[in-house]
Amino acid sequence: MADTMGHSATATRNTSVAISFCLLAVAPQIFEFIWSIGTIFGWGTGRGPATVLISHATALVAGAPGALIGSIGGETKKASSDVLLALIYSYPMFAVAIASLFMTIRSAQDYVGGIVLMALALFALWASSDLQGMRGFSFGAGTAPRMFGGLLVALGAGIALTGLLTDGPAMAHYSWRGPLFVMAAILFFALAIRPLGVVVSAFVSFMIAATGSHETRWLEAVIVGACLTLGCALLFPYVLGLPMPMFPRFLVQ
Repeated sequence: MADTMGHSATATRNTSVAISFCLLAVAPQIFEFIWSIGTIFGWGTGRGPATVLISHATALVAGAPGALIGSIGGETKKASSDVLLALIYSYPMFAVAIASLFMTIRSAQDYVGGIVLMALALFALWASSDLQGMRGFSFGAGTAPRMFGGLLVALGAGIALTGLLTDGPAMAHYSWRGPLFVMAAILFFALAIRPLGVVVSAFVSFMIAATGSHETRWLEAVIVGACLTLGCALLFPYVLGLPMPMFPRFLVQ
C-alpha cells in the first residue's frame, strides 16, 4: 500500500510538472496575445488579437508539421516566424513535458531548473534565427546568440539530467505574487508609455510593482515612486536624449 501511495504521489507531481512545461511551451504565444489586446485601445503596435491567435494556432497545428515534412522532402521554402517559434521552442518543450510523465524525478529543483534554462536558450535561438550567421571566419549578428544559446541548452540539459540521476530536494513553495506584479508593472509601462507619457507610466508602474510585497509601506512607496519618476523624467529626455512623451496625450493635445 505504501508503494502504491508513493507511486500515486510521484505520478501527481510528474503530471503537475508536465502541465507546467506545456504552459511554458506556449508562453511566448500567450504573451503576444495579451500584448495584442492593447492594440485595440491604441496601446502599442503589432498584430491584432484575432490575427495572433489564428497565426499561432495554425503554426502549431499545421504550419510546423508541414515545414518538417517539407524539409524531409527537400523543400527549401523559408518558414514564417510563428512556424519557427513552434519548431525551435514549443515542440521541444512539448516533447519534454510528455517525457516528464514517464520519468522518475529524483531532484525536482534541479530537473525543473534545468528545463527552464533550456527553455530560455531555445527562445534565444528562435529570436536570433533571422540574424546573419558566420560568413567564413567573420562573426555575424546571430553568431554569438546562437553559440551561447547552444551552450545554455547543453548546460540546462546537464542540470536536468542531474535531477534524474541524483537525489535532491523537492520543489519548494514559491510565491508568485512578487514576480507577477513586477511583470504586470513592466507590461503596463510598455503599453502605457506612449498614450500616458513617462510621468504617469513610471509612477503607476512603480506602485504596481510595490504591490508585490506584503511589507510595502505605502507612504514610503509613494515618496520613492515620486523620486524615481522625477529621475526618469530627467534621465530619458535630457541625459539620454530620447524623444519620449512626458505627459498623457490628451493633456498635451
